[in-house]
Amino acid sequence: MISKHAIHIWTATLALLFIAQLAVAADVIPPASQRFANAATAESPDFQKHLVPLLGKVGCNGRACHGSFQGQGGFRLSLFGYDFDMDHKNLLERVDLDAPADSYALHKATLVEQHKGGKILEPGSWEYNIFLKWIAGGGNGVDEAIKLSRLEVTPAEINFNTVGQKQQLQAIAVWEDGTRENVTCLCRFKSNDDTICKIDAEGLVTSGEPGDSHVIVFYDNAVESVPVLRPIGPTIANRQPERTRIDQLVGDKLQKLGIAASPVCNDADFLRRVCIDITGTLPTADEVRTFLEDKTADKRARKVEELLATPAYTAWWTTRLCDWTGNSDDQLNNINPTAPKQGSKDWYDWISLRVQQNVPYDQLCEQIVLATGRRTGESYLEYCDRLSNYSRNVSGTYADEPGLMYFWGRRNFVQNEDRAIGFAYTFMGTRIQCAQCHKHPFDVWTQQDFQEFERFFDNVKFARNGANKKEYEQIVTSLGLSDTKGNDLRKELDKSAEKGKTIPFPEITVTQPKTNKRKSSGVVAPNFNVAKLLGEDEVNLNELKDPRTELMNWLRNSPTKLFAKSFVNRVWSNYFNRGIVEPTDDLSLANPPSNGPLLEDLADRFIASGYDMKWLHREICLSDAYQRDWRPTETNRLDERNFSRAVPRRLPAEVAYDVLTMATASDSIAASFRSNVKGHATASFSPPRGPLKGIDYPLAVFGRSTRESNCDCDRSMEASLLQTVFVRNDSETLARLDSRDGWLNQIADKSQELPKIEPAKSSNTDQAERIQKLQAAMKKAKKNQDAATQAKLKAQLEKARQPEPQPVRSKEPKSAQVDLSTAEVTGLIEEAYLRTLSRYPTDQERQTSLQYLAAAPNELDGLKDILWALINTKEFIVNH
Repeated sequence: MISKHAIHIWTATLALLFIAQLAVAADVIPPASQRFANAATAESPDFQKHLVPLLGKVGCNGRACHGSFQGQGGFRLSLFGYDFDMDHKNLLERVDLDAPADSYALHKATLVEQHKGGKILEPGSWEYNIFLKWIAGGGNGVDEAIKLSRLEVTPAEINFNTVGQKQQLQAIAVWEDGTRENVTCLCRFKSNDDTICKIDAEGLVTSGEPGDSHVIVFYDNAVESVPVLRPIGPTIANRQPERTRIDQLVGDKLQKLGIAASPVCNDADFLRRVCIDITGTLPTADEVRTFLEDKTADKRARKVEELLATPAYTAWWTTRLCDWTGNSDDQLNNINPTAPKQGSKDWYDWISLRVQQNVPYDQLCEQIVLATGRRTGESYLEYCDRLSNYSRNVSGTYADEPGLMYFWGRRNFVQNEDRAIGFAYTFMGTRIQCAQCHKHPFDVWTQQDFQEFERFFDNVKFARNGANKKEYEQIVTSLGLSDTKGNDLRKELDKSAEKGKTIPFPEITVTQPKTNKRKSSGVVAPNFNVAKLLGEDEVNLNELKDPRTELMNWLRNSPTKLFAKSFVNRVWSNYFNRGIVEPTDDLSLANPPSNGPLLEDLADRFIASGYDMKWLHREICLSDAYQRDWRPTETNRLDERNFSRAVPRRLPAEVAYDVLTMATASDSIAASFRSNVKGHATASFSPPRGPLKGIDYPLAVFGRSTRESNCDCDRSMEASLLQTVFVRNDSETLARLDSRDGWLNQIADKSQELPKIEPAKSSNTDQAERIQKLQAAMKKAKKNQDAATQAKLKAQLEKARQPEPQPVRSKEPKSAQVDLSTAEVTGLIEEAYLRTLSRYPTDQERQTSLQYLAAAPNELDGLKDILWALINTKEFIVNH
């Protein structure tokens, strides 16, 4: 029994807590809507705390009004109020300090004067009174902006039960001097999904359809998000313990939403899914059989380890890293003088070696960020000699270089602002380009933040002709090319390299910052020796030998952990069709993760693993969340953001191309597909600079990343009619079915009962390429006035222009052939399904196929039709 003394202590404690809460509440300054409801108040509004947020609230400094770059009606305000000085100066020109109520700005806002923006303020309202009292108080500006420490928004999470429910938000601004003010009435609000919830101008949230989203609150430089959830089904009863940390955190969110997750998928679906996602390849028919027959409990974990050790894993994930780092032959623009596409190949090989060695992600990025040209104590001539040796396969390859110099030499990475934007995109998954001109509308970055950040790149130069022009010219002169310029010089340097000579190479230099003491109109020019990390500390560049070291330290140690989160999020997206944050290159405060605890936990454990990339792949693939069935439950049918089921997704361009090749290839080629990646689309270096030829055409059709901009959207995952046409009817696809290295020809070779198939001729694409090469050779021969070569090429051109002969099959009547047994035909049907859909056919599919083969002119033609039909199914071209 509880004693009376204990009851008295408990009662006293509750009373003290209640009194403390009242004291805290009393410390909060009431909202401006109350304090300025009466124009007689003696309080004068603060320009930063009250007037500028009010202008944002009523839309005056929005993009569609005076916040636009050119302003409206000759009056401009900074977008979202990021520039207090400019706003104060421009407003003072439109107010009357002697007769505040007659101010031109007030007359415009109340429609006393004609105003295209309509009536913004109602005379006598609290909003009107704030503007009026600010003018009456002398129209003071901001001498030194006070820092907003944080914005406290309550409730921290909203949970609705039915449609139409309402919840009022409250926002408390906490300033660096300790002042706390209720600023709800001065905040801007936005819903990230109006179908789930709507929010009005006063912060009142109204529930809509079942599901989850966020509402975003903006005030001063703060951006806060509040999750809003309305369960889709009843609370999950008897929730089973999850196997992994990922599953626990995914399960926590599903529990709130009343979503029953799909069960774990069958072995066939798992095998196909994990092979495609990790290696960009299909499992072979024998691999499917073996995996399905294996009854050991750890076979999925063993398969993941096996796949992570293959060259195909290295090839596919090198391609993904090349996407994010921007490996583009077009942007490199002959950066390596030895060959036109050598730069993009070197880039690919450099990353490939590190993926193969599983170099920690932070070290891989550090070698890019801190890349230099010369090694310590190395002269320019020695440096060029070393790189020339790479081109002639002497003393290693470019992949052995300690850093990836080419990252800094792209055409879209020359100006400081481009570098700031590209750096944030690649290593932080963040879009900061808005802050280049104004405050970022959905994050904390201001234009000043952007300008101070880009100073880190001021003194990093990519010198295409070397850091010392004389040294460069000495090498050119030694080659006898001092009078050769432009493209002619590049061609001659290429020839010199082929002959084993040392040619000049570009290099990276880091210089000391310049001192700028000039004054203009009595104002000291910006201190270009000081840079600022985004949202964090200032750095004196004079104290750094290479400012990029501070950038790398910041990536590793920033409390935002955007460096780790962006990579985790992009890898997660590869396995789930969407990131925890979507789009994957928009990690911002106004675009919060669908599961914040999940992203935070994975980033923390990725860091704790030592940035082990294989650890991350393994952790994701071995979770039940990844292994779930694609077939929905009653409650998760529409869920695509909470990872309650597998979402069928179209294959990436390179993978789609390779699996078409693999599905139609002979058993021996298919068996070596993961170990021999030469010629694979997943091992191609870069999108082409010129016309789409050969493999580049289908890759463009299927949405390969163009790597044109700092955007993950350069890669398209959308389906299109052109993709369907390519798989169904393109000459290249049809030629694969008849290829001498194909599965059908392999069957014909093994079986006397089946008619032989002639080797496939080159596709129309190959014919066009052959003609184009011969025409180029003819042009060169004419230029050199080489009559003999011209005559030879003319004959070759005439022959090349002849129509391609079609594959010829034996037309021997079927009655003359020896029929295959039903068991043999059934085996071939099963093989077709296993090599394309990675599963056995159902009974109905098997019976239908048998009937079709029985009616076909011969078994090979029938089997070809079945194989063609299978690669044209949705089940083949999507990963499920």
